[in-house]
Amino acid sequence: MNDNDIRWEQRYSNFKKAINKLGDVANNRSVESLSELEKEGLIQRFEYTFELAWKTLQDLLAYKGYVDIKGPKPVLEQSLKDGYLQDESGWRKMKTSRELTSHTYNNDTAQGIASDIVTVYYPLLHALNIRLQKEVKQ
Repeated sequence: MNDNDIRWEQRYSNFKKAINKLGDVANNRSVESLSELEKEGLIQRFEYTFELAWKTLQDLLAYKGYVDIKGPKPVLEQSLKDGYLQDESGWRKMKTSRELTSHTYNNDTAQGIASDIVTVYYPLLHALNIRLQKEVKQ
């Protein structure tokens, strides 16, 4: 095992923990039942889970030989091409929402993002987790 292999697997381990925490809320509560503070927590969990998702993919792609692909947009594009991700429009929307999360002081923005986390983004992140589990077992 080389350092790159260890790096992507270590990052993936952190991603798995993050997706489980996000799932604790996304699977068990409706967005409407969340308090303002709980919505902020959901959004914050989404932020770091999304960051870990694309960074895990970046490390995996580097391990696979794509050493010059850096940053969320190029990583997501290559990951879609290579079949690690499905639903291009969903991932694009997720990236845009992540960029908007600094505006969660706007209740409408926060409500929309929180709803999308539960209905769109968590399922996509969960699907990525399943796909990456297969990669670890190879």
